[in-house]
Amino acid sequence: MTGAAENGSAERVPSIVVLDYGSGNIHSAAKALEAVGADVTVTSDRRAAMDADGLVVPGVGAFKAVIDQLRSVRGGEIIDRRLAGGRPVLGICVGMQVLFAHGVEHGHDAEGLGEWPGTIERLKAPVLPHMGWNTVNAPADSVLFDGVRDERFYFVHSFGAQQWELEASGPFAAAKLTWADYGGPFLAAVENGPLTATQFHPEKSGQAGMRLLRNWVQSLPVHAA
Repeated sequence: MTGAAENGSAERVPSIVVLDYGSGNIHSAAKALEAVGADVTVTSDRRAAMDADGLVVPGVGAFKAVIDQLRSVRGGEIIDRRLAGGRPVLGICVGMQVLFAHGVEHGHDAEGLGEWPGTIERLKAPVLPHMGWNTVNAPADSVLFDGVRDERFYFVHSFGAQQWELEASGPFAAAKLTWADYGGPFLAAVENGPLTATQFHPEKSGQAGMRLLRNWVQSLPVHAA
């Protein structure tokens, strides 16, 4: 799949791998990414996942089930090695949650990937799951939310990250944090160098979600084929 720049020169389309590790919602994410101009492959192949310009890790269901499925295809190792090389990764829903150190569901503490410190816990709202549209509070310098800071996004979850524990140090810039509220504040999205994640489903969030995915795709450094 190729595109053309306005001056007529060839311009390579960003390549995206949607990591197929047995979780649901894989193909809807892939279709949304294709619709915003990416060349998308759905696979668990390690080499393809390492070589792509961007890696997307969707996830639905329970934290422990998702982390177990992810580890079965060495997904944690793929994510870690990509990030070590500064290559972008986008986590969606439980694909965001498993990036944290721990997830506590029904009293069981499951170990996450540990890319960020902190624990995923049950939201404090009286009615769960948090299902439907909600506004978010994105920072002014967010790349992800450029043009959609005042829009609503679609959430389906009962657990989330309710605090941010990673402190910026040395040459590393502070993460850009986007918050939402449902019974109390929780993280709706994080932009942390090459690692980006959303608690909501951009692929189910209408035109606002499509714009957000386009923002991410267009931010990717495209490597030579």
